[in-house]
Amino acid sequence: MKRSTYLSLILILGSLTALGPFTIDMYLPGFPAIAEDLGVDVERVGLTLSSYFVGICVGQLLYGPLLDRFGRKKPLYIGLLLYIATSVGCVFSTTLDSLIFLRFFQAVGSCAATVAAMAMVRDLFPVHENAKVFALLMLVVGASPMVAPTVGGYVTSSIGWHSVFTILACMGALMLVACIRWLPDSFRPDTSLSLMPAPIVRNFWSVWTVPQFYTYALTGAVSFSALFTYVSGSPKVFMQVFHLSDKAYGWVFAALSVGFIGSSQVNTLLLRRFRSEQILPVALTAMAVAGIIFVAGARLDLLGLGGTIAVLTVMLCCLGFVNPNTAALCLAPFAKSAGTASALMGALQMGAGALASVFVSLFKENTAFPMALWMAIPAVISLAILMGGRRVIASRSTSQQGVI
Repeated sequence: MKRSTYLSLILILGSLTALGPFTIDMYLPGFPAIAEDLGVDVERVGLTLSSYFVGICVGQLLYGPLLDRFGRKKPLYIGLLLYIATSVGCVFSTTLDSLIFLRFFQAVGSCAATVAAMAMVRDLFPVHENAKVFALLMLVVGASPMVAPTVGGYVTSSIGWHSVFTILACMGALMLVACIRWLPDSFRPDTSLSLMPAPIVRNFWSVWTVPQFYTYALTGAVSFSALFTYVSGSPKVFMQVFHLSDKAYGWVFAALSVGFIGSSQVNTLLLRRFRSEQILPVALTAMAVAGIIFVAGARLDLLGLGGTIAVLTVMLCCLGFVNPNTAALCLAPFAKSAGTASALMGALQMGAGALASVFVSLFKENTAFPMALWMAIPAVISLAILMGGRRVIASRSTSQQGVI
């Protein structure tokens, strides 16, 4: 593959993967403005984020079979068109209920981009390069939390939160044009794949029962829910607890994202000497320790703004190592069913993220403790899942060798 082709594919696939995170991050600084405009509490505005996560979870399961049955591009085009239409709808939303409803279907549209991009990595690149490619995609995705909240803060303060969704609609249109023009066909549709409910469930079940899949999918999903907790809880923590302005919050959010992006790129370098299976337990152990420190410090009011930022930096850095390695290990056993596997992996991530964001929104406590608690719990649980799952994989491998 030519280097120019390689780089263009990374850019397009990375942009598709970043569409969902950008749609989440860009409107976060507008939470107080949305709450004031619609006459609700800031915590209730968080339900628009929860509905988005639920929409992505549902959409992931929908697009997986479609991508394997009809190829990658047609379902992708339909999803992007839905995303554009619902983004325009959000511009004219005047009630919280309508915004919650539209955000759900906006997510269903955007996740077509994410699922298609993940599956196309498996289609277009050798398996042994997948972790490296996912890390490169994280570099593009990482621009989202660096740029989106900062831009969103300035747009919200200058011309209002509705304009954020105008920008998102334009982004969706540009991506649709780029995909039609430059994205190659990467997969021959499997016309034998049935779209009836029973065969679809069996296909998902056949993916789920592979020990390597469920071990790393659950590890990645549970640990990644800490990121959604951070995204959901950070507007309240930084703007209400620590009294930052919407613009200052955007800059803090962007600065914290540097650790997440940087560690994913360091992961690429580490993969030259270490395997993904070696990197994961170290990153998750460090994340769990940092999470416990965060809970204790927030409960005892010992951290302050600087300490909170420091602990969050460590946890986000750890996630930068976890995400590309769990994704690569999840998809490695699959070639024919990469779309289904990618969809199921994404659905688990978004389902865990939706639950985490709902839990955070239920707490009315005006401290960083709820966010700290729901970031620490996933870190500890995901480490336990990884350790237990690896024993299952090892025992399964040993028993298969014995049969041979």
